[in-house]
Amino acid sequence: MTTLTKQQQDPASRAARPKTAKPAPRSLTRRLGDLKIALLFILPAMIGFVFFFLVPTIRGVYLSFTEYSILGDPTWIGIKNYTAILGDELFWNAMAVTVQYVALNIGFQTVIALGLALLMHRVAKSTFIRGALLLPFLVANVIVALLWFWMLDYQIGIVNEIINWMGLPRIAFFGSEQWAIPTIAAVNVWRHMGYTALLIFAGLQSIPNHVYEVASLDGASPTRTFWSITMPLLRPVLVLVLVVTVIGSFQVFDTVAVTTGGGPINASRVIQMYIYQKAFGESDFGYASALSVILFVILALVAFLQMKFLKGNESDLD
Repeated sequence: MTTLTKQQQDPASRAARPKTAKPAPRSLTRRLGDLKIALLFILPAMIGFVFFFLVPTIRGVYLSFTEYSILGDPTWIGIKNYTAILGDELFWNAMAVTVQYVALNIGFQTVIALGLALLMHRVAKSTFIRGALLLPFLVANVIVALLWFWMLDYQIGIVNEIINWMGLPRIAFFGSEQWAIPTIAAVNVWRHMGYTALLIFAGLQSIPNHVYEVASLDGASPTRTFWSITMPLLRPVLVLVLVVTVIGSFQVFDTVAVTTGGGPINASRVIQMYIYQKAFGESDFGYASALSVILFVILALVAFLQMKFLKGNESDLD
């Protein structure tokens, strides 16, 4: 039997042994110094946020309660702009056109982008191919709109030339009430689907491989794996994509301005085009500001509902 030493037998001696000193907490001066450095780095972004977002937003809300044009000072009229909007048929038409565009754009863009992301994840491993999908997004929206405007021209557009060569009647893509919004949606789907696919692809990369290995051992088919594993684990990314694309779709303007100008008649006059025409066409900045505030509230509400009911802040990954 091992004999205990004197220190092991005597509790008092053990208590008397020196303990390892705990590191002293950082001093208040050190923390204040770190805070100053952090604020110094944040300052440029804060200046831009205040002067280019916060101040214009507050001024826009104020102007929405006034009657204002560039030639005069704002005149306070209370909620008259908002009550006028409720009976404005052009506003409701613009909202209906915008919702139609959003539904087409989001539906096709999300499905196509998801398919491209799955192909990149399982088939196309080349960095060049993945980068090529992003090229349309790198081109300015105005340039893309002009390109497709010429390609889809009724008389000399290459697309209508092919349609005519096939013996089919030419289509006024941007010149008919039936085709204007679907065509604009198709142009923007073509431009943005690569970027959306890369966002979804990044989400697919975050799913652990062992989850698919376990499903394969259990005999799950690729279809069952997609609906039972890939889609649930991809939900936070898909919600993010939907929020970003919905907000961007409601703010579509440049494609419409370059191609149709809101026509024919009011078939493609989206809400942003209507705001622009009220402000710079009719010089009614108070009414245009009220329209902008309503659009802001709608977008905030839509984003909140998407995050809440689609549970975008939750993940099935443990």
